[in-house]
Amino acid sequence: MAATLILSACSFAPQEQTPAVSVPAAWKEAAPQPGWINAEQAMDWHSGQWWRLFGDAQLDALMPQVDVGNQNLAQAVANVAQAQALLRQQRAQLWPTVSASGSSSRAGGGDMATTHGGSVGLSASWTPDLWGKLGDAARAQGASVQASEADLAAARLSAQGSLAQTYFAVREADAEMALLQSIIAGYERNARITQNRYEEGVVARTDALQAQSTLENARANLIALQRSRQQSEHAIALLLGRAPADFALPPQTWTQAVPDVPVGVPSALLLRRPDVAAAERDVAAANARIGVARAAYFPDLTLSGGLSASGTDLLNAMSVPSLMWSLGLSLTQLVFDGGARTAAVDQAIAAHQGATAAYRQTALDAMREVEDQLTALRTLAAQTERVRAAAKASSGAEQRILNSYQAGLSAYTEVVIAQASALNARRSVMQLQLQRQQSAVTLVQALGGGWQVPWGISGTSALQE
Repeated sequence: MAATLILSACSFAPQEQTPAVSVPAAWKEAAPQPGWINAEQAMDWHSGQWWRLFGDAQLDALMPQVDVGNQNLAQAVANVAQAQALLRQQRAQLWPTVSASGSSSRAGGGDMATTHGGSVGLSASWTPDLWGKLGDAARAQGASVQASEADLAAARLSAQGSLAQTYFAVREADAEMALLQSIIAGYERNARITQNRYEEGVVARTDALQAQSTLENARANLIALQRSRQQSEHAIALLLGRAPADFALPPQTWTQAVPDVPVGVPSALLLRRPDVAAAERDVAAANARIGVARAAYFPDLTLSGGLSASGTDLLNAMSVPSLMWSLGLSLTQLVFDGGARTAAVDQAIAAHQGATAAYRQTALDAMREVEDQLTALRTLAAQTERVRAAAKASSGAEQRILNSYQAGLSAYTEVVIAQASALNARRSVMQLQLQRQQSAVTLVQALGGGWQVPWGISGTSALQE
């Protein structure tokens, strides 16, 4: 028994080690970090409440509803519970099994006297984990539990990011619709004035038609915006786990803040991205399964024992003189399998190599996503300033050309062109600001949203700077 207990600590799995990933010392596209404005913002980030950095109270109120109603998140929670249950099943195989039985009978017929009988039994068996097969299987499932927990964190971050991006799209649509409504009011005045001037014989019929065409195009754009807003509102309802008919988001002022997201250093990404952490746990699980496959080369030992008794009834059967005991030991060794065990080991090793490659690729993809969003934020900020200057110039040109037309110095075609240019520039400013906010959200997702690996990364060899 002592030898069995000692051998049960064996394992043929390779030493667990996180695969090395080439990680730069700093981000290529990162600008100097201004630091946190206050301690509350830092706390929001590190607690995972990154959306509070945008300073929108309505978004703050919506975000907790994701955990309550989002069905993709509920599925991920169920997957974690399933993985935990499988782990408990796997660990249970390390323990002995005990069973009990009892029976009572009566027999007779014809001239035969009625006889009574009873029996009781208690048996136990245990297959000690001599070669670490069960222990490695439990370790593999434990790593799978951690991977499912990381998948849950990734699903939560994905739902939160989708909610924030869609919410900002709704608020941008509100602002753009308000702009169009004010523009349409001005176009309606211009159309009336131009029609009156046509009826008075001051301008040509084409001027009145162009004014009306400009007005109708603006109205059509407003309808398209309304459709887009409604679809975004429906998407928010779905993210919250509610039917679109049961959800409405009234218009309100758009908070256009684009916060400074703390990017940190690239090496921290391996500990803060849920998908990277899940891929690393997949490597650990594959590593343990190599030990399971190798243990199949060795014999299985089973210890068994039992107590049984029989008598004229159950009470008589349980009396001490009638008890019988038994102890047993069996050893089973597979002699020939046509190379199946070798193939299983090769398959486990190949699966580990595949998981290693997938982990490295996931880490590289994560770093690319961060760099992409850093680039996007920097260029969008510069582009927004240029388009804002263009919008200001276009608005000035529009008013001057309109005055010139009213003075009879310009054709109405010039007015139409100037109005279209000014409107497009003003709408472009809003659309670029939306892209900046959505890129900030995507950067937050790329950085893990303040999430932290709760179990750590094994070893320090995971980084190669």
